[in-house]
Amino acid sequence: MTRVITIYNQSGGVMKTSLTMNLGYQLSQRGHKVLLVDMDPQASLTVFFGLEPADLENTIAESILKGEPLPIHSSIHSVDIIPSNITLSAAEIQLTSVMAREWQLKSALEPIEAKYDFVLIDSPPSLGILSILGLVASTHVLIPIQTQYKSYKGTELLLDSIKQVKMKVNSKLDIAGVVPTIYASGNSQDNSILEAIRQNLSTITQIFPPVPRSTAFADASMEHLPLAIYNPKHPVVKVLEEIACGLENLS
Repeated sequence: MTRVITIYNQSGGVMKTSLTMNLGYQLSQRGHKVLLVDMDPQASLTVFFGLEPADLENTIAESILKGEPLPIHSSIHSVDIIPSNITLSAAEIQLTSVMAREWQLKSALEPIEAKYDFVLIDSPPSLGILSILGLVASTHVLIPIQTQYKSYKGTELLLDSIKQVKMKVNSKLDIAGVVPTIYASGNSQDNSILEAIRQNLSTITQIFPPVPRSTAFADASMEHLPLAIYNPKHPVVKVLEEIACGLENLS
């Protein structure tokens, strides 16, 4: 079974794109065929893989709006990627008049989905239609939450949006887990929020080990590399490996 996982949070700056890139790479190193989909008009995932959004003639936007074949860029750091650019912002507006718009991404992915063990979707930081497209196309949703009060406070709204999609459109959508991110163990707020995440959310899903705050992610992305290639001995690599292992066990 192909596991299609949207990395989702309505807040920006919680490591959605870094997790998509690095978990995709980790899964590929564990012998899985992996496809990454950039559903964010900011196109950070596309940039992280060394593609220039402005130079791309075809992106995910043309596939979900016009039914064009998916523009898959193959074997970049052992994964395939479908890029994005700013035209996806216009697609958001155009989708308002499209019949069954919530299913457009799922329909686009279905012809090629079986070729992959994992499809990871990087969602935009919003509760809008582009995020909904990802959730409707997915079997699972992975939730990164920064270990700060502001990020944690939005969890109820985030979970409600997932619940609404599950109730009304995609009854098979399950929560893959929560990843606490940008965690600073020496900070009291980080520790209290991490404890709150574990206490309050462990009843509904698994809580993965926290991903520590590290400038190495930014350094690696500037070089268009997953962290495990940029610095294989970095201690965060083992955390990413553990999360990837947990994703392998999803049913």
